[in-house]
Amino acid sequence: MSIFQKALASFGIGAATVDTVLDHDTYTAGDLIQGDVHIKGGNVAQKIDAIYLSLDINFTNKSGDKSYEDTASILTKKITDPFMIEAGIEKTIPFSFNLPYDAPATFGRTKAWLHTGVDIKMAVDPNDKDAVTIRPAPLVSHLLTTIKELGFQLREVECEKAGLRMSTRHPFVQEYEFVPTAGSFKGYLDELEVVFVKQSAKQIEVLFQIDRKARGFTSFLSEAFDMDESYVNYTFTMNDVESMPQIVETIIRKHMK
Repeated sequence: MSIFQKALASFGIGAATVDTVLDHDTYTAGDLIQGDVHIKGGNVAQKIDAIYLSLDINFTNKSGDKSYEDTASILTKKITDPFMIEAGIEKTIPFSFNLPYDAPATFGRTKAWLHTGVDIKMAVDPNDKDAVTIRPAPLVSHLLTTIKELGFQLREVECEKAGLRMSTRHPFVQEYEFVPTAGSFKGYLDELEVVFVKQSAKQIEVLFQIDRKARGFTSFLSEAFDMDESYVNYTFTMNDVESMPQIVETIIRKHMK
């Protein structure tokens, strides 16, 4: 083992490599994720301090008047203790963990990926990224379906930086933007925005932004000062599944005028 080879490995040349293989590429929030991390030794033996997995989400952040794409890790798991990986040796490390119930669905601009990182002191750390598709948990999915059945069409979905007054676990919230295209709300609302503030297996906290269609000579002032918008917080539980259409319709109608 030459000093030259060690030096090259510290710069990532001839160093250990890592590849993560998942059991699936599509999951529902709350599902069990399983897979294997395959690590292969390079030209020299190297000490691996740790291998970790993180589930990363992209979101829109703001700085002043400018917006930019940021990334947040909503879950991080360390899956190994320190060990040596000998030159040319392959090692497989199985793992499993539950996807958080508040993992945002990968709709619209929202993307998610599993990032595998390998910590090696004084060397370029090998890593691997695997895109995953996340479907919403059943209670969230039921609410989205309910809104569509009330005559709304989904226009845009994205994760945005959470407001300072929002009590959230992550630095972002996922926002769904709907427009009324049929039914009794068409012509009365410009849009309906649904923000998922908190999610668990049994309940979801939702912020509705109801944007009324401004009418008459005061319409300009109403839109300029957001007087045509109402904000409503509501927490749904599994007991609300059957009555959800009536609950959502009542909330909207109460703030249509």
